[in-house]
Amino acid sequence: MNYAGTGNEKTVAATDLNRTHVGLTVSFQPDDGTLVFGRIGAIVRKDTGVTIALEGVDGTGGLQTNYTVSPTQNVYVQPDMLTNTETTIKDLFGKVQENLRGHKGDQRPEAM
Repeated sequence: MNYAGTGNEKTVAATDLNRTHVGLTVSFQPDDGTLVFGRIGAIVRKDTGVTIALEGVDGTGGLQTNYTVSPTQNVYVQPDMLTNTETTIKDLFGKVQENLRGHKGDQRPEAM
């Protein structure tokens, strides 16, 4: 298996995970035969690796509650919908401003 995320996920090196990622949905491949999808409950960084604890997993059904990956390993994070929406609105507002500036010189005096 060679998982590389999906088109709407943001690639993040495990060592770059921080408190802003807690609560977001993540996917990663901790070993050759396992693919993990879950919500980040906690992140622990150590010299030996980064441990990702999953929220809502209590160990039933043989599921692990946490995984340790290499600091350089990529994990794939779903974008935060609020931040994503805010960025989209700012981009659209910027385009509207550019359009208005571009048409400023097009004003013609009214005919009498």
